[in-house]
Amino acid sequence: MCKALDMLNKMSDSEITVQIPRRESEEKKGNLVRVIFAQITSGVGFWGSLQPIIAILVAFIPFLFLGQHFNRSHQKGFDFTLLQLPLALTGVLWIALYLWSIFDAWNEAQKYILNKINNNINMNIHQDTIID
Repeated sequence: MCKALDMLNKMSDSEITVQIPRRESEEKKGNLVRVIFAQITSGVGFWGSLQPIIAILVAFIPFLFLGQHFNRSHQKGFDFTLLQLPLALTGVLWIALYLWSIFDAWNEAQKYILNKINNNINMNIHQDTIID
């Protein structure tokens, strides 16, 4: 019994150090170019960085509301198309709907890109917390 107490006292006086090995990323050719490209495009790739601009350009086509269809908001595009019929009689309200559809196309594309960036960040954080 006395030996067990002596061992317990020795263990409590000593330090226990736990080291977790870090994953070192391998140096590859073109790694710098890949990092710069990811920073320029916010990590969503070339298409993802152009998507809001293309949504605006497509939304500039009047009467069709293609910006909403481009962003896969087909119901909203269909609703805007039906809504423009009575608003076209006033002119001013149709212009307001047209400008709103351009803003909405840009806004929805931005939301899509931000969600994609947040998902990438969450995936990176989740992968870093997993211990092999």
